[in-house]
Amino acid sequence: MQNEVIAYSDGMTTIDTQSVLFPNNFKEILFDNSNDALHLIRHSTAHVMAQAIKELYSDVKFFVGPVIENGFYYDFRVSEKINDTDLKTIEKKMQDIVKKKLCIEKKEMSKKMVLEKFKNDDLKQEVLLRIFDEKISIYKQGDFEDICRGPHVPNTKYLRFFSLMRVAGAYLGGDENKEMLTRIYGTAFADKQSLFDYKKMIEEAKKRDHRKLGREMKLFAFDETLGIGLPVWLPNGAKLRSKLERLLYDAHRIRGYEPVRSPEILKSDTWKTSGHYENYGENMYFTQINEGDEINQKISEYGMKPMNCVGHIKIFQSEPRSYRDLPIKFFEYGIVHRHEMSGVLHGLFRVREFTQDDAHIYCMPEQIKENIIEILGFVDDIMKTFKFEYELVISTKPEKKSIGDDKFWKSATDGLRDALDENKLSYKIDEGGGAFYGPKIDIKILDALKRRWQCGTIQIDYNLPERFKLEYTDANNEKQQPVMIHRAILGSFERFIGILTEHVAGEFPFFIAPIQVIIIPISQSHQNYAKELGHELITNGIDFEISSKNESLNKRIRNAEKMRVPMILVLGDEEIKQKTVSLRDRRERKQYNLTKCDFITIVKEKFSEVHF
Repeated sequence: MQNEVIAYSDGMTTIDTQSVLFPNNFKEILFDNSNDALHLIRHSTAHVMAQAIKELYSDVKFFVGPVIENGFYYDFRVSEKINDTDLKTIEKKMQDIVKKKLCIEKKEMSKKMVLEKFKNDDLKQEVLLRIFDEKISIYKQGDFEDICRGPHVPNTKYLRFFSLMRVAGAYLGGDENKEMLTRIYGTAFADKQSLFDYKKMIEEAKKRDHRKLGREMKLFAFDETLGIGLPVWLPNGAKLRSKLERLLYDAHRIRGYEPVRSPEILKSDTWKTSGHYENYGENMYFTQINEGDEINQKISEYGMKPMNCVGHIKIFQSEPRSYRDLPIKFFEYGIVHRHEMSGVLHGLFRVREFTQDDAHIYCMPEQIKENIIEILGFVDDIMKTFKFEYELVISTKPEKKSIGDDKFWKSATDGLRDALDENKLSYKIDEGGGAFYGPKIDIKILDALKRRWQCGTIQIDYNLPERFKLEYTDANNEKQQPVMIHRAILGSFERFIGILTEHVAGEFPFFIAPIQVIIIPISQSHQNYAKELGHELITNGIDFEISSKNESLNKRIRNAEKMRVPMILVLGDEEIKQKTVSLRDRRERKQYNLTKCDFITIVKEKFSEVHF
C-alpha cells in the first residue's frame, strides 16, 4: 500500500478521494509517514477506535475525535468505567475492523437533516452547536458513522499500525462547568517500524519525565492543599533556577536591557484599555477591593496580570522619551497568573503561576529589523549553550480575537518576515496563530527525543502603543508613536526547566546543576578537610554538599549518582596528606586524582560553557 494515493492537497486544503477523485491543480498525498498522510491516517484511526468502542459498549455516545500532535483522541460518554487495562481489548476489536477492509464513505446532508438524524443524541447536538455550515458531512464505515469534516483515508485497510496510549478524563467542550467525559488517546503510522520507534521514544520519555526526576532530585513539588497547578520550589530546584536567573540577568545587562518590576495586580480599567479584558479575560483571575472606608465604600475590580506588558508600558510613560533614547529595553522576571483548566495542567509544562523571562523593547519603526536580529542572536546563543535545536515560526493574525487595523498587522508581519529573510533564516508560517494584539515569531525547540516544544516568542505590536497613547519626540520635535516588541526567550522558567530536565535526563550542565559537587569523606577523621574544601568551593560560587551519613562509602557514592551530581570527590588519608582529591566526573565518565588547586581551576572553567 506504500505510495498509494489517499488524498490531494494544494498546500492549504486537503481533499480526500471520497470528496473528489481527480481535483485540478492539487498534488497527490501518498500513503506514507508525511505530515499530510499521517493526519488522514490518524483521523481515520480515531473513527475506527470509536467504532470498536461502540461494538464493545452499547450505551456509548461520542462527542469529538480530532487529530492532535503525534496522534489523536476521542471524547465519549459511557456508563462503564474504562481504564488503561481495557485498551488492549479495544485495540483487538480495532484490528478486527481493519481486517474487514471497510470502505470509508462520505455523504453530505443539510444541517436541518443532521439535526433531525441525531435528535436523540445530546452530545451530537453539542457538536452541531459549533458548526455553522448549512451543508454537513458524515463519514461512515460499516455500521459506524459520525459528523466529520474529514478528510479520511479511503479504506480501513490503511490503518494497520496503531496503538492506544492512555485513558483520561476531559470536560465537555473544555468547559470545567460541564460534565466529565472519557477520553482515549492513541497514535498511528503508515508502517510497523515507525510505530515501534515512536513507542520506544515514549518509553524513554517516561524515564525522563520531569515530574519523576523532579521528585528524585528534590527539585520541586506540588501540594494540592496549597492549590492546583502551583509548583513549590525545593532547595535544589531553587538553586538551579537562581543560577539560570543570574546568568540571564548578566546576559540582558550586557545587551543593554534595564531591569524593572511591575505590580502583579492591576485595576481592570487598565486591562480594558489593553484589550486583555475582552480578548483574554477568561484566562485571568479577578477580584474586588474596597478602596473607600466604612461609610463611603468604593469597590474597584482588579485583575491579576497574565502578562507583564501593561506594567512596562506604564514604566515607559513615567517620563518623557526622545528618539535619542530609543530603543529602550526593559526586562523583568515577571510572575504571572493564568486560569488554566485543571484537565490541562501538567507538571511544570502547564501551571497557573509562572515566571516569564519577559522583555519589552520600545523603538522607532526603522529600528524593528535590527532589534529582531539582535533578539534572534540572543536566542541562538542560549539554545547553543543548552544544546537545543530549534525552529522559527511566524504566527499571523487570529481569525476571531484580535485588535487593531489590518495595516498595522501587515506592517508588523512584514517586519518579522524581512528580518528573517535578510538573515537567511528558515521559518514556517502558522496562519492565525498570532497574539490578539500582534503577529509573532514563535521559537520551537527540539529536545533529545526530537519532540517540539513551544517556548520563547517575539511579537511586534503597534496596537498597545496606540491604545495607551505612547509617544516620543522625534528629531523635528514632533510627537511620534513607538513600536513595542514583546520578547521572551525561555518563555517561562517553569516550562523551560521542565523541558531541559527531560532533554538532559536530569544531567544538568555543570553551570546550573543544583548540587555541583558532592564531597564524600571516607571517615570522621576526614571531615575537616571536607569542610575546608567546601569553603573554597562556595567562595568560588560552586554549590556543594558533604555526604557524611553513617552509610557505606559505596552507598554514598550511589546516592550521589542517583542525584545526578556532576562531580563526586572522595577524601581519605592520602588526599589529606597530599592536599589532593579523588574525582569522579559523572559527565565525562572519568575517575582520577588531582591537586586541590587544579580541581578548583577545573570547576571554574566549567562556566566557559555558557555562551550567552
